[in-house]
Amino acid sequence: MPGAPLVTLHFWGVSGRGIARAVGRMATDRGRIRRTPGLRFAKLLGTGSGRTFTVRDADPRRWGLLAVWDDEAAATRAAPVTDGWRAFADEEWSAHLRPLAARGLWSRQEPFGRPDPTRWDGPVAAVTRARLVTRKAVRFWSAVPPVSADLHRSHGLRMALGIGEAPLGLQGTFSVWESGAALNAFAYDRAPHAAVVARTASEGWYAEELFARLAVLSTAGQLDGRDPLA
Repeated sequence: MPGAPLVTLHFWGVSGRGIARAVGRMATDRGRIRRTPGLRFAKLLGTGSGRTFTVRDADPRRWGLLAVWDDEAAATRAAPVTDGWRAFADEEWSAHLRPLAARGLWSRQEPFGRPDPTRWDGPVAAVTRARLVTRKAVRFWSAVPPVSADLHRSHGLRMALGIGEAPLGLQGTFSVWESGAALNAFAYDRAPHAAVVARTASEGWYAEELFARLAVLSTAGQLDGRDPLA
């Protein structure tokens, strides 16, 4: 994948005493990370279970940073931010990723570009993100639980989290799969997901949406005491 941007994703788990510090860093680190040379796109993220996409899902003990870089050298310049989180986090999991496919917008940008089709036989990650049409949010939330329950039963799923820039209205998912075939089976063959995709088109839930598939190049650390890909 020569010339493709490098995507880094970090998740940090903090203790109850660390929640206030994490909230503070969500505010102060936004400007710091955006000023980093070689950065193409970045979002500091809250996380949750992704089972309903309401505030009930939110996990104040886990936070994240997704960033898109020109190259590996540029990504190392994020150290002042990532080291700051690492100083008080109880656990950390990170991944280096390369875009394989992407469509749609995130904050009016194409963060992963328009990658050319590339064969990849290793584990893959999927990123979804949507900005809801406010008046249609309740219908969307009612449709989420069956899909989420089916997701967590899917063969080949190694981890799945809800991600978002705000507790409501700006939300998405990050998932890791043992192969592209496993992700395809969930995306195209599972009835609950297919039904929601059809309703998305007919009901117009989203003011903006993005889907991306990424090659998992490497991972480090743990979530909930384990490496999801171990």
